[in-house]
Amino acid sequence: MATITVTAPAKINLHLEVLGQRPDGFHELAMVMQTIDLVDVLELSPTADASLELSCDQPELPTDGSNLIVKAGALLRERSGLPELGARMHLRKRIPIGAGLAGGSSNGGAALVGLNALWGLGHTPEALVAMAAELGSDMPFCLAGGCQLCFGRGEVLEPITASPPPSLGVLLVKHPQSSVSTPWAYGRCQALRSDRYLSSELEFEQRRTALRQGPLLEALSRGGQQTVAWPPLRNDLQLVVEPELPVVQQGLALLRQLPDALAVAMSGSGPSLYALFKDRQGAAQAEQVLADAFEQSGFDCWVCTTTSCGVSVVP
Repeated sequence: MATITVTAPAKINLHLEVLGQRPDGFHELAMVMQTIDLVDVLELSPTADASLELSCDQPELPTDGSNLIVKAGALLRERSGLPELGARMHLRKRIPIGAGLAGGSSNGGAALVGLNALWGLGHTPEALVAMAAELGSDMPFCLAGGCQLCFGRGEVLEPITASPPPSLGVLLVKHPQSSVSTPWAYGRCQALRSDRYLSSELEFEQRRTALRQGPLLEALSRGGQQTVAWPPLRNDLQLVVEPELPVVQQGLALLRQLPDALAVAMSGSGPSLYALFKDRQGAAQAEQVLADAFEQSGFDCWVCTTTSCGVSVVP
Protein backbone atom coordinates (compact mmCIF):
# COMPACT_ATOMS: atom_id res chain seq x y z
CA MET A 1 0.00 0.00 0.00
CA ALA A 2 1.23 3.52 -0.82
CA THR A 3 2.80 5.63 1.91
CA ILE A 4 3.02 9.41 1.77
CA THR A 5 5.54 11.36 3.84
CA VAL A 6 5.00 15.00 4.75
CA THR A 7 7.35 17.41 6.54
CA ALA A 8 5.90 19.87 9.05
CA PRO A 9 8.21 22.78 9.93
CA ALA A 10 8.35 24.80 13.13
CA LYS A 11 7.89 28.57 13.11
CA ILE A 12 9.30 31.44 15.10
CA ASN A 13 7.67 34.80 15.69
CA LEU A 14 9.80 37.72 14.57
CA HIS A 15 7.07 40.07 15.77
CA LEU A 16 3.99 39.44 17.95
CA GLU A 17 1.83 42.41 18.81
CA VAL A 18 -1.46 42.01 20.68
CA LEU A 19 -3.65 44.79 19.31
CA GLY A 20 -6.88 44.16 21.21
CA GLN A 21 -9.80 41.88 21.93
CA ARG A 22 -12.06 40.63 19.13
CA PRO A 23 -15.84 40.10 19.42
CA ASP A 24 -15.26 36.34 19.02
CA GLY A 25 -13.10 36.25 22.16
CA PHE A 26 -9.80 35.87 20.32
CA HIS A 27 -7.14 38.55 20.28
CA GLU A 28 -6.49 40.73 17.25
CA LEU A 29 -2.82 40.25 16.34
CA ALA A 30 -0.16 41.76 14.12
CA MET A 31 2.70 39.31 13.61
CA VAL A 32 5.61 38.37 11.44
CA MET A 33 6.15 34.61 11.36
CA GLN A 34 8.99 32.64 9.82
CA THR A 35 9.45 28.92 9.22
CA ILE A 36 12.69 27.18 10.19
CA ASP A 37 14.20 23.85 9.19
CA LEU A 38 13.33 22.10 12.45
CA VAL A 39 10.65 19.69 11.19
CA ASP A 40 8.37 16.89 12.28
CA VAL A 41 7.72 14.10 9.78
CA LEU A 42 4.26 12.56 9.27
CA GLU A 43 3.97 9.24 7.44
CA LEU A 44 0.54 8.22 6.16
CA SER A 45 -0.82 5.03 4.62
CA PRO A 46 -4.43 4.12 3.73
CA THR A 47 -6.57 1.65 5.64
CA ALA A 48 -9.77 -0.08 4.63
CA ASP A 49 -11.58 0.21 7.97
CA ALA A 50 -12.52 3.93 8.04
CA SER A 51 -10.27 4.49 11.05
CA LEU A 52 -7.87 7.35 11.74
CA GLU A 53 -5.02 5.82 13.70
CA LEU A 54 -2.15 7.96 14.98
CA SER A 55 1.07 6.85 16.63
CA CYS A 56 4.08 8.92 17.68
CA ASP A 57 7.66 8.27 18.74
CA GLN A 58 7.11 10.64 21.69
CA PRO A 59 4.84 8.75 24.11
CA GLU A 60 3.85 11.90 26.01
CA LEU A 61 2.05 13.32 22.97
CA PRO A 62 -1.69 12.49 22.95
CA THR A 63 -2.68 10.55 19.84
CA ASP A 64 -6.45 10.48 20.37
CA GLY A 65 -9.13 12.76 18.96
CA SER A 66 -7.66 15.76 20.78
CA ASN A 67 -4.63 15.77 18.47
CA LEU A 68 -4.85 18.22 15.56
CA ILE A 69 -3.67 15.51 13.17
CA VAL A 70 -6.74 13.40 13.96
CA LYS A 71 -9.00 16.46 13.98
CA ALA A 72 -7.68 17.48 10.56
CA GLY A 73 -8.26 13.99 9.16
CA ALA A 74 -11.80 13.89 10.49
CA LEU A 75 -12.65 17.33 9.07
CA LEU A 76 -11.15 16.54 5.67
CA ARG A 77 -13.03 13.24 5.47
CA GLU A 78 -16.29 14.92 6.51
CA ARG A 79 -15.95 17.70 3.94
CA SER A 80 -15.17 15.16 1.25
CA GLY A 81 -18.34 13.18 1.97
CA LEU A 82 -16.46 9.87 2.03
CA PRO A 83 -16.87 8.38 5.54
CA GLU A 84 -15.26 5.10 4.46
CA LEU A 85 -11.81 6.69 4.14
CA GLY A 86 -9.19 5.68 6.69
CA ALA A 87 -5.51 6.16 7.36
CA ARG A 88 -2.72 4.96 9.60
CA MET A 89 -0.43 7.84 10.55
CA HIS A 90 2.90 7.92 12.37
CA LEU A 91 4.52 11.11 13.60
CA ARG A 92 8.27 11.44 14.05
CA LYS A 93 8.51 14.32 16.47
CA ARG A 94 11.46 16.74 16.58
CA ILE A 95 9.70 20.03 17.37
CA PRO A 96 9.41 20.27 21.17
CA ILE A 97 5.88 20.09 22.58
CA GLY A 98 4.24 23.15 24.13
CA ALA A 99 7.06 25.39 22.99
CA GLY A 100 5.50 28.29 21.08
CA LEU A 101 6.78 26.86 17.78
CA ALA A 102 3.40 25.83 16.27
CA GLY A 103 4.37 22.16 16.18
CA GLY A 104 0.78 21.01 16.71
CA SER A 105 -0.57 23.37 14.07
CA SER A 106 2.09 22.33 11.59
CA ASN A 107 1.30 18.67 12.25
CA GLY A 108 -2.39 19.34 11.61
CA GLY A 109 -1.51 21.09 8.36
CA ALA A 110 0.63 18.12 7.37
CA ALA A 111 -2.36 15.85 7.89
CA LEU A 112 -4.55 17.99 5.63
CA VAL A 113 -1.97 18.05 2.84
CA GLY A 114 -0.94 14.42 3.24
CA LEU A 115 -4.43 12.94 3.44
CA ASN A 116 -5.63 15.08 0.53
CA ALA A 117 -2.90 13.45 -1.54
CA LEU A 118 -3.23 9.96 -0.01
CA TRP A 119 -6.96 9.79 -0.58
CA GLY A 120 -6.78 11.48 -4.02
CA LEU A 121 -9.35 14.10 -3.04
CA GLY A 122 -8.07 16.95 -5.17
CA HIS A 123 -8.93 19.78 -2.79
CA THR A 124 -7.31 23.03 -3.88
CA PRO A 125 -4.69 24.77 -1.72
CA GLU A 126 -7.29 27.47 -1.05
CA ALA A 127 -9.78 24.89 0.23
CA LEU A 128 -7.14 23.35 2.50
CA VAL A 129 -6.25 26.78 3.89
CA ALA A 130 -9.93 27.43 4.66
CA MET A 131 -10.15 24.14 6.57
CA ALA A 132 -6.88 24.91 8.31
CA ALA A 133 -8.25 28.24 9.55
CA GLU A 134 -11.17 26.39 11.17
CA LEU A 135 -8.80 24.12 13.06
CA GLY A 136 -6.19 26.58 14.35
CA SER A 137 -5.06 30.18 14.03
CA ASP A 138 -1.48 29.28 13.09
CA MET A 139 -2.35 26.49 10.69
CA PRO A 140 -2.81 28.55 7.49
CA PHE A 141 0.67 30.00 8.01
CA CYS A 142 2.11 26.53 8.59
CA LEU A 143 0.74 25.47 5.20
CA ALA A 144 2.23 28.49 3.44
CA GLY A 145 5.52 28.88 5.34
CA GLY A 146 8.29 31.31 4.52
CA CYS A 147 8.13 34.78 6.03
CA GLN A 148 4.67 36.30 6.28
CA LEU A 149 2.75 39.08 7.93
CA CYS A 150 -0.09 37.46 9.88
CA PHE A 151 -3.14 39.42 10.99
CA GLY A 152 -6.57 38.73 12.47
CA ARG A 153 -6.10 35.94 14.99
CA GLY A 154 -3.11 34.86 12.89
CA GLU A 155 -4.94 33.27 10.00
CA VAL A 156 -4.91 36.28 7.63
CA LEU A 157 -1.65 36.06 5.67
CA GLU A 158 0.17 38.76 3.77
CA PRO A 159 3.40 37.64 2.04
CA ILE A 160 6.58 39.58 2.63
CA THR A 161 8.34 39.85 -0.70
CA ALA A 162 11.71 40.76 0.81
CA SER A 163 12.01 37.87 3.25
CA PRO A 164 15.17 36.61 4.98
CA PRO A 165 17.44 34.43 2.85
CA PRO A 166 17.37 30.67 3.53
CA SER A 167 20.81 31.01 5.11
CA LEU A 168 19.73 33.19 8.04
CA GLY A 169 20.90 31.27 11.13
CA VAL A 170 18.75 30.53 14.16
CA LEU A 171 19.97 29.29 17.54
CA LEU A 172 16.87 27.92 19.26
CA VAL A 173 16.79 26.95 22.94
CA LYS A 174 14.18 25.51 25.29
CA HIS A 175 14.26 23.95 28.74
CA PRO A 176 12.71 20.47 28.43
CA GLN A 177 10.90 20.73 31.76
CA SER A 178 9.23 24.03 30.90
CA SER A 179 6.10 24.64 28.88
CA VAL A 180 3.60 27.47 28.54
CA SER A 181 -0.14 27.22 27.94
CA THR A 182 -1.06 29.58 25.12
CA PRO A 183 -4.50 30.41 26.65
CA TRP A 184 -2.74 31.19 29.96
CA ALA A 185 -0.28 33.52 28.22
CA TYR A 186 -3.04 35.43 26.45
CA GLY A 187 -5.04 35.53 29.67
CA ARG A 188 -2.09 37.08 31.49
CA CYS A 189 -1.65 39.56 28.64
CA GLN A 190 -5.27 40.60 28.94
CA ALA A 191 -5.05 40.89 32.73
CA LEU A 192 -1.86 42.97 32.69
CA ARG A 193 -2.00 44.92 29.44
CA SER A 194 -5.66 45.37 28.44
CA ASP A 195 -5.41 49.08 29.24
CA ARG A 196 -3.16 49.30 26.16
CA TYR A 197 -5.59 47.44 23.87
CA LEU A 198 -6.91 49.18 20.79
CA SER A 199 -10.61 48.95 20.05
CA SER A 200 -11.37 49.98 16.46
CA GLU A 201 -10.58 48.57 13.05
CA LEU A 202 -9.06 51.94 12.10
CA GLU A 203 -6.59 51.66 15.00
CA PHE A 204 -5.83 48.04 14.09
CA GLU A 205 -5.07 49.00 10.49
CA GLN A 206 -2.82 51.84 11.61
CA ARG A 207 -0.71 49.35 13.56
CA ARG A 208 -0.64 46.94 10.61
CA THR A 209 0.58 49.76 8.36
CA ALA A 210 3.23 50.73 10.90
CA LEU A 211 4.49 47.15 10.92
CA ARG A 212 4.54 46.95 7.11
CA GLN A 213 6.61 50.13 6.94
CA GLY A 214 8.67 49.65 10.09
CA PRO A 215 12.32 48.87 10.82
CA LEU A 216 11.81 45.10 11.11
CA LEU A 217 10.75 44.73 7.49
CA GLU A 218 13.60 47.00 6.48
CA ALA A 219 16.04 44.69 8.29
CA LEU A 220 14.43 41.66 6.68
CA SER A 221 14.79 43.21 3.26
CA ARG A 222 18.55 43.34 3.84
CA GLY A 223 18.71 39.75 5.06
CA GLY A 224 21.50 38.92 7.48
CA GLN A 225 23.81 41.81 6.63
CA GLN A 226 25.20 43.04 9.89
CA THR A 227 25.71 46.52 8.43
CA VAL A 228 21.94 46.92 8.88
CA ALA A 229 20.88 47.47 12.48
CA TRP A 230 18.14 45.10 13.55
CA PRO A 231 15.50 46.61 15.83
CA PRO A 232 14.63 44.93 19.13
CA LEU A 233 12.09 42.22 18.31
CA ARG A 234 8.66 42.78 19.84
CA ASN A 235 6.69 39.99 21.49
CA ASP A 236 3.91 41.22 23.77
CA LEU A 237 3.51 37.73 25.26
CA GLN A 238 7.20 37.73 26.21
CA LEU A 239 6.49 40.82 28.33
CA VAL A 240 4.10 38.81 30.52
CA VAL A 241 5.76 35.37 30.37
CA GLU A 242 9.37 36.40 31.03
CA PRO A 243 8.76 37.88 34.50
CA GLU A 244 7.03 34.69 35.66
CA LEU A 245 9.34 32.00 34.24
CA PRO A 246 12.91 31.97 35.58
CA VAL A 247 14.03 29.62 32.79
CA VAL A 248 12.92 32.16 30.19
CA GLN A 249 14.82 34.88 32.04
CA GLN A 250 17.89 32.65 32.23
CA GLY A 251 17.77 31.58 28.58
CA LEU A 252 17.35 35.12 27.31
CA ALA A 253 20.25 36.30 29.48
CA LEU A 254 22.47 33.62 27.94
CA LEU A 255 21.49 34.48 24.36
CA ARG A 256 21.94 38.20 24.97
CA GLN A 257 25.61 37.55 25.76
CA LEU A 258 26.27 36.66 22.12
CA PRO A 259 27.92 39.66 20.43
CA ASP A 260 27.18 38.50 16.87
CA ALA A 261 23.45 37.93 17.39
CA LEU A 262 21.29 40.11 15.15
CA ALA A 263 18.34 39.86 17.54
CA VAL A 264 17.08 37.79 20.49
CA ALA A 265 13.46 37.01 21.44
CA MET A 266 10.93 34.47 22.69
CA SER A 267 8.80 32.69 20.09
CA GLY A 268 5.03 32.83 20.39
CA SER A 269 3.77 32.16 23.90
CA GLY A 270 7.10 30.51 24.75
CA PRO A 271 9.03 29.17 26.39
CA SER A 272 11.25 28.63 23.30
CA LEU A 273 13.84 31.36 22.78
CA TYR A 274 16.06 32.16 19.83
CA ALA A 275 18.89 34.30 18.54
CA LEU A 276 19.26 35.24 14.86
CA PHE A 277 22.58 35.25 12.97
CA LYS A 278 23.68 36.18 9.46
CA ASP A 279 24.09 32.49 8.57
CA ARG A 280 23.93 28.95 9.95
CA GLN A 281 27.65 28.96 10.71
CA GLY A 282 27.16 31.93 13.04
CA ALA A 283 24.41 30.09 14.91
CA ALA A 284 26.57 26.96 15.17
CA GLN A 285 29.51 28.94 16.54
CA ALA A 286 27.26 30.62 19.09
CA GLU A 287 25.96 27.22 20.19
CA GLN A 288 29.53 26.12 20.84
CA VAL A 289 30.27 29.29 22.81
CA LEU A 290 27.32 28.59 25.12
CA ALA A 291 27.46 24.78 25.08
CA ASP A 292 28.72 24.46 28.67
CA ALA A 293 26.25 27.03 29.97
CA PHE A 294 23.35 25.31 28.18
CA GLU A 295 24.38 21.95 29.64
CA GLN A 296 24.72 23.32 33.16
CA SER A 297 21.36 25.05 32.93
CA GLY A 298 19.62 22.05 31.34
CA PHE A 299 18.63 23.71 28.07
CA ASP A 300 18.11 21.80 24.83
CA CYS A 301 19.31 23.66 21.74
CA TRP A 302 18.99 23.41 17.97
CA VAL A 303 20.98 25.09 15.20
CA CYS A 304 18.55 25.94 12.39
CA THR A 305 18.08 28.10 9.34
CA THR A 306 15.09 30.04 8.08
CA THR A 307 13.26 28.45 5.15
CA SER A 308 10.91 29.58 2.39
CA CYS A 309 8.46 26.67 2.51
CA GLY A 310 5.73 25.36 4.75
CA VAL A 311 4.19 21.89 4.97
CA SER A 312 5.55 19.80 2.08
CA VAL A 313 5.01 16.33 0.63
CA VAL A 314 8.33 14.51 0.31
CA PRO A 315 8.82 13.50 -3.35
